[in-house]
Amino acid sequence: MILVTGATGGLGHQVIDSLLTTTPAADIAALVRDVNKATDLRERGVDVRPADYLDYSALVQAFQGIDKVLLVSAVAFTDRVLQHRNVIDAAREAGVKHLFCTSIQRSSNFVLTEVTESDLATEAYLKASGLVYTILKNGYYWEGLAYLIGSEVPHTEIRFPAGEGKIAFVRRSELAAATAALLTSEGHENQEYTLCGSEAYSFHDIARELSALAGRSITYQDIASEAYKEQKIAAGYPEIVANFFAQWGAATRHGMLAGTDPTVERWLGRKPASLREYLKTTYFPGS
Repeated sequence: MILVTGATGGLGHQVIDSLLTTTPAADIAALVRDVNKATDLRERGVDVRPADYLDYSALVQAFQGIDKVLLVSAVAFTDRVLQHRNVIDAAREAGVKHLFCTSIQRSSNFVLTEVTESDLATEAYLKASGLVYTILKNGYYWEGLAYLIGSEVPHTEIRFPAGEGKIAFVRRSELAAATAALLTSEGHENQEYTLCGSEAYSFHDIARELSALAGRSITYQDIASEAYKEQKIAAGYPEIVANFFAQWGAATRHGMLAGTDPTVERWLGRKPASLREYLKTTYFPGS
């Protein structure tokens, strides 16, 4: 039986959606904090089990009878290491055979505050735990682009502190499908995979494609991180969130998200969504 944590969140829910296309619902369990948010999963026959990453005894109970666990990492700005250790320890105590753990793509040694250090600590703890593991280093979602540059087509300019850096964007649904395929296949014991796009794009590339789709000139302007943070704060974001967005710009500048990898493409059996495909469907729906 496969259990997916964070099952009412974006990635966790989409992994279950993908699992249900090939796996009987009776063989799938969903870990949730609030069962009232998982009505659709229960109606589809998924075994919904309540537990919080901070409630160790509830985790042990939830993991009973489970062969594989997908640990969807805790959100930033929380004690991610403690939460992840609780899941790992509870899985070991409950007799889970294989733990899959999501992490963030690292194509360079750039340290992304709030994420990288806790990812490294979690991975080291999992490797030392004695559990069979698979580490999934997830690329940056296409869906996250709107947080960085806005959800509307820029009028004339994209302003973001990424320099000439590139990102191997991937749709969350495509990443989820690849994850589900890995969960339901064999041969991934003690392996690490990077799940990202097959092509990497700069913000110059994004500006060019937006220009072509919008029929007007849109350029990319590399700006200082402080100026970008001020821009996001002026748009209504809290300072801590604005700083986090700026860190993704620094990560991009330093190549952390630039490496391409064929794993998602291999498990999808096709190329992941391209820059133009994503921008057209998201920023120009119905066109």
